[in-house]
Amino acid sequence: MSHHPRSSMSEQPLTVYDLTQGKLVAKRFEVVRAHRQGGLSTAFEVRDRETEDRCEMQLFPAALFEAEVQAQEFSATWSPWKRVKSPSVLRVREILPVGGSSLVLITDFPDGESLRARLNEQKRLPVGDVVRLGVQILEGLEAVHAHGLVHGDIKPYTIHVRGDGAGLRPVLVDGGITPGLWSAKHLGEKTALIGTPYYAPVEQFGGDSPNVQSDVYNVAAVLFECIAGTLPWRGHSFLEVFQAKLDKRPPSLRRTAPDLRVDEGLDEAIAIGCLAERAGRYATAREFRDRLSAYLPE
Repeated sequence: MSHHPRSSMSEQPLTVYDLTQGKLVAKRFEVVRAHRQGGLSTAFEVRDRETEDRCEMQLFPAALFEAEVQAQEFSATWSPWKRVKSPSVLRVREILPVGGSSLVLITDFPDGESLRARLNEQKRLPVGDVVRLGVQILEGLEAVHAHGLVHGDIKPYTIHVRGDGAGLRPVLVDGGITPGLWSAKHLGEKTALIGTPYYAPVEQFGGDSPNVQSDVYNVAAVLFECIAGTLPWRGHSFLEVFQAKLDKRPPSLRRTAPDLRVDEGLDEAIAIGCLAERAGRYATAREFRDRLSAYLPE
């Protein structure tokens, strides 16, 4: 486990209010602007003065941790993320102490726009684009899972996209924040839901920590929404969504959006990822990708 230098712990904790334009963080990263809402706080565009690279920075303030050791353990969870190499996963560069128990996460800068922004504009995406999107995201997840990691909260806000058609390119952002905090806070195997209820599988409502199959479930739910223009499960409240997810019948694109001409095999391929029973879902991202790849446009 890595430990922060004593000198950094004696500094005044950094807060999001300190991150004004031109602010220099860790004597290296210059704040350019607030960019988007990240996993737990605002994500900022920053310039790396050593390399002149455009990067993104998220702050995890000291108030997030109950003790300094939690901040140290959270920092240690990012070491394997630096080894994940995939064009579909935002690259982690550094996690640095910035006073007190505050930390900043430095990643590559995510190009394009969030998938949520694109869906807000278009509501539905062409089926071929959705299949391309899914195959690339699942390739990224294979790289993540190969290092014993899980993303933990895949949804349209944590997928950035650029281009369309054959040029469509997605990238997963904010990976590891949910499971990293879970681990650092020693919440164990059972605790309150951390994630996004509309995309989380049934077992997470019962307190199970995110795993490979919950990542797969998240992706299937996102792909369903991209095609149908609505989620597989209806509900206006936490309880209504949970009850809808308990239905053992697989969700169907063809039933939900009968005006669309969706191949029956593609409908089934996505539905398997959305099953309430974990045992019936794909065991791995590779298994889901292989099934989905059969429907890639020529």
